[in-house]
Amino acid sequence: MNREYNKQYSHELGRDMESLVYGHAGQPILVFPTSQGRFFEYEDAGMIHALAGKSEGGAIQIFCVDSVDSESWYNKSVHPGARIWRHVQYERYLLNEFLPYLKWRNWSPQIAVTGCSFGGYHALNFAMRHPDLVSGCATMSGSYDIKSFLDGYYDDNVYFNNPPDYLSNMNDDWFLSRIRQMNIVLGSSDWDMCLDANVKMSAILHGKGIPHWLDIYGDNSKHDWPLWQRMAQKYF
Repeated sequence: MNREYNKQYSHELGRDMESLVYGHAGQPILVFPTSQGRFFEYEDAGMIHALAGKSEGGAIQIFCVDSVDSESWYNKSVHPGARIWRHVQYERYLLNEFLPYLKWRNWSPQIAVTGCSFGGYHALNFAMRHPDLVSGCATMSGSYDIKSFLDGYYDDNVYFNNPPDYLSNMNDDWFLSRIRQMNIVLGSSDWDMCLDANVKMSAILHGKGIPHWLDIYGDNSKHDWPLWQRMAQKYF
């Protein structure tokens, strides 16, 4: 399998950012790591191996981006306003620096996004905020409400990056018409600690007339990589 490492300085974040690309062609899939995870996590956890047949066959090309969670959501040493602002800078990095690199590597007009656990938050939030760029979103055991990271602090940046809040109030047809064309999967399981978060998110999407698939595994699977490997093979 083609495997490429990339390191570039991010002017949006003021530091180097690393990534890995797997495969040579196909539908580009942007992968967000789990909480404070790194760009190599997907490979280390067996997810790249689980998708090897499809990536080697040219059906998908996987782009594993790094996170800055330890500088944003998990950085208790700074004010909550600074935490959410670091996330805003991260999104700017994705839009202004990483996506141009991705488009240089893969000319597909739109991308799919995915993530496991907290990576599911990143994937869904990015997809809902940028439905002109994203054609598919598959979350695996995602958790979507980030207010617990912010010690009661709330501002516009929090609101517009907290999907349960802004999706519940969304009435803008520019967004809704595009989101309704997106392939959306919310994967979970009966023993998943994030099951309730996915049931609630499904209800929000349903209330807005957004087609999606709430896929709940009923086999006692837990919130961990073996479940997510099976989900990845199923969704991609």
